[in-house]
Amino acid sequence: MATVASGGTIPIKLHSTHRPKPPSPFLGRKLNLNPSSRTSIATLHPRTLAVVASSGGEFFDAVHNLFLGVGVGLPCTVMECGDIIYRSTLPKPSGLTLTVPGAALALGTLSYLWATPGVAPGFFDMFFLAFVERLFRPTFKKDDFVLGKKLGEGAFGVVYRASLTKKPSSKVPYQKEGDLVLKKATEYGAVEIWMNERVRRACANSCADFVHGFLENSSKKGAEYWLIWRYEGEATLYDLMQSKEFPYNVETMIVKEVQDLPRGLERENRIIQTIMRQLLFALDGLHSTGIVHRDIKPQNIIFSEGSRTFKIIDLGAAADLRVGINYIPKEFLLDPRYAAPEQYIMSTQTPSAPSAPVATALSPVLWQMNLPDRFDIYSTGLIFLQMAFSGLRSDSALIQFNRQLKRCDYDLNAWRKSVEPRASSDLRKGFELLDLDGGIGWELLTSMVRYKAGQRISAKGALANPYFDREGLLVLSLMQNLRLQLFRATQQDYGEAAEWVIQLMAKSGTEKEGGFTEAQLQDLRERQKPKKKASPQRNALASVLRLQRKIMKTVNESVDELNRRRKSLWWSRWIPREE
Repeated sequence: MATVASGGTIPIKLHSTHRPKPPSPFLGRKLNLNPSSRTSIATLHPRTLAVVASSGGEFFDAVHNLFLGVGVGLPCTVMECGDIIYRSTLPKPSGLTLTVPGAALALGTLSYLWATPGVAPGFFDMFFLAFVERLFRPTFKKDDFVLGKKLGEGAFGVVYRASLTKKPSSKVPYQKEGDLVLKKATEYGAVEIWMNERVRRACANSCADFVHGFLENSSKKGAEYWLIWRYEGEATLYDLMQSKEFPYNVETMIVKEVQDLPRGLERENRIIQTIMRQLLFALDGLHSTGIVHRDIKPQNIIFSEGSRTFKIIDLGAAADLRVGINYIPKEFLLDPRYAAPEQYIMSTQTPSAPSAPVATALSPVLWQMNLPDRFDIYSTGLIFLQMAFSGLRSDSALIQFNRQLKRCDYDLNAWRKSVEPRASSDLRKGFELLDLDGGIGWELLTSMVRYKAGQRISAKGALANPYFDREGLLVLSLMQNLRLQLFRATQQDYGEAAEWVIQLMAKSGTEKEGGFTEAQLQDLRERQKPKKKASPQRNALASVLRLQRKIMKTVNESVDELNRRRKSLWWSRWIPREE
């Protein structure tokens, strides 16, 4: 029996003792065996019949050789040694073949589906999580609550402290015994319910603990939206900043004890760093799911007594850019004291949001084109500025600062040069605080407060800044540490990928609605310009400054070490020695 080679198209010939027989004398001749013919086999000459009988074997041998010559596969029983079998004539084995273009396409598709604000998480949230949540949603009405102290009143509603009239049932989710916060929304009630439900499913730790929202229909007052949260505390960052003890009053709330450290810039910087990290973590959670708050200010940042962290509240002005909820291109909602110069989170030429599935599919492109999250970053930078400079914490002082910054073309370095020579003691103290550790605090502030949104840092990029290398007052959890390491490892690559997407989308032009504006295209051209090489003098100056920072850091560390040793030596004098 012949065997077949196990791969390739190289023919294999097996040795054999078979020898071909002499050709038949009938090859090349015609023999008419038609019954209708006048001449039949019976009438042939006896010698001719003998020749036909003796040559029958040679005829079948010739047919056999013909089949083998054209490559027809025959059963092994008819194969003879010496036959040539081609492996390529057999079927190829089935299986998944991985190619470089295919792998690149799959990787690019996965990257797009999980790019901010998240296409795949969006569809999962829209068609599964939201549906399951509706099945188990409790039913409330206003009579189920007893209103208590009025906590506050804003442009979008009135907030009360409340409690349930009846003991909560264990069968109904989200109902636990304890105080609640109830808000009657005068405007944007349905939007705020949507935003809080989205946040509860995607990033519950970023905002206050939301329970439920319901619509109360009344014949006298009409339809009213009510929202319910768990009571986590009353103190906002604004209330804490108005105290003369800030930031030391926050320290006791976070760690529940007074630190055994002398008062000074180092201690204040450590407290402010902790507040900023918590605020940026909360913002990153919102931005990662496609929500831009648009009204970040100290009044909308509350301290949670249970988790000892700062959380964001009041989502009435927020825009869900994953599905286009509460976003109208030529309308804006903001507080002028903390709003970014552009006022709009996206280009006014951006079309209105299409259906939710289409908007979700296109959301990563629009997000990278407009960088709407940088609107909140500017507001957060102003909060950072107010915490560092006590003289800027009042509304009038902040309004005056905004005017000065506008005259300096929103350049913080130019503003500093203009006010530092004649600065008050509060301003000088703020500059000294931000200049600690080589000026990394001032560097972070200037990267957040900039005129152009595309030049501002993101929440992830801010958390990856060296300003947050120290842990602060609270030890970071394992997940927070992992997130920080991920931000620092991927920040540069993420920025380069975003630039690449923006360059591709710039080809859409400005002719069609939804394209780039002239200002955006000019900004893109500036990004694409090759950076000029610095002069030798500039490089030398930069090296000297870096060396100076290292020397100052070393000196400060040495002084701190000497102080610690002196303190330990002082304590040793008062400790009785054992004899």
